[in-house]
Amino acid sequence: MFLWGTATASYQIEGAVDEDGRGPSIWDTFSHEPGRTRDGHTGDVACDHYHRWPEDVALMAEAGLSAYRFSIAWPRILPSGRGTANPAGLDFYDRLVDALCEKGITPVPTLFHWDLPQALEDEGGWLNRDISGYFADYVAVVAERLSDRVRTWITLNEPFVHMVYGYGLGMHAPGRMLFLDALPVAHHQLLGHGLAVQALRAGGAERVMISNNCTPVWPASDSPEDLAAADAYDTLHNRLFNDPILTGAYPDLSVYGQPELDFVRTGDLEIIAQPLDGLGINYYNPTRITRPGEPAPGSGGLPFEFAAITDYPTTAFGWPVVPDGLRELLESLKATYGPALPPIYITENGCSYDGIDDQERIAYLDGHIAAVRAAEGVDVRGYFVWSLLDNFEWAEGYHQRFGLVHVDFETQKRTPKASYYWLKDLISSQSPEARSTEAQSAEKAQSTET
Repeated sequence: MFLWGTATASYQIEGAVDEDGRGPSIWDTFSHEPGRTRDGHTGDVACDHYHRWPEDVALMAEAGLSAYRFSIAWPRILPSGRGTANPAGLDFYDRLVDALCEKGITPVPTLFHWDLPQALEDEGGWLNRDISGYFADYVAVVAERLSDRVRTWITLNEPFVHMVYGYGLGMHAPGRMLFLDALPVAHHQLLGHGLAVQALRAGGAERVMISNNCTPVWPASDSPEDLAAADAYDTLHNRLFNDPILTGAYPDLSVYGQPELDFVRTGDLEIIAQPLDGLGINYYNPTRITRPGEPAPGSGGLPFEFAAITDYPTTAFGWPVVPDGLRELLESLKATYGPALPPIYITENGCSYDGIDDQERIAYLDGHIAAVRAAEGVDVRGYFVWSLLDNFEWAEGYHQRFGLVHVDFETQKRTPKASYYWLKDLISSQSPEARSTEAQSAEKAQSTET
């Protein structure tokens, strides 16, 4: 069955950051530091989903969604990142999963969506190899509680973005600016993924995957320098996180001064390359790359620079709207990995626009769903819109509205947008009953013609 769903993340919607035994996360710390987020916004309340989840599940059911991708807050389950589990945290997700199942909505939890317990960051965060094992221990606790009802799991969300924005450039929590010295974060996340896959299998999981943020990489010109720069960026953004999982080997990182990855130990890649039942792909737009100029002080000299993508409309976030880029990406993944590529789930795709009558969002979603259908030879089994609700959009605070449902952050009133009703109608038209009716009508028309 094809999954039609929406996606959210714990810190972006839950609020209740100091209730029922939840420990602080790196985003609690980061968002309260002056200058870290736009207008000083925090996720302290967010969408108050922790208290209003029944209303949000009802909205999903009304839309006819067949799946809901949410994330579990590690600091709700293990407030210090390890040790004794917090019963109230497990109870919250237990109730949520029960409610989804009662409505016929497949729960698809993501086990890490960037809200690392602050206590573990104090021990080095993802720079500390031990965190990989702590992650697997946490995953085992969650699986023991929920695996009797949860069949599909996602280990990590966008490890590339967490490494680059969180540890490389300091734009996200935990706010470190290590540039290329952040590369061990990639390996430790991937090692944690592999260990988590083992823990989930041991707990009876039926389907396990990871969600990687991927982008088509466009060279600014056909010059050898721009082509080399684009290849270097593709290696960092796409292949660094897909190759080890799908091929059991890292790509050549010598262009980044890393001909030998001294943080990789014997046996690590075998753990990372655990067989998967799906690959989650988060897509927003292509990336145009040109040859590097003068390196920024302290950056170590990246072998590429970003170039603007013009001649396309943009979202309220300023991101180019290129639906065909999703088709290009899917077909390139198939060409690169061939039989090693598992079934694909589009685990995030969406856009920021203001207003309730959000016709731009409808056009965006319509174009990208058409691009999925146009991808030749690619087994795509699900599409999740980012996001169900307007929410805390990381460093942008509450200024970017990605939701199918408008949220008034002062009153917490939910108002479905035009795009919500459009998606509801689309899903209804894709139901087996609707397809059966369409087939009967087509047969009847053909019979009349003959």
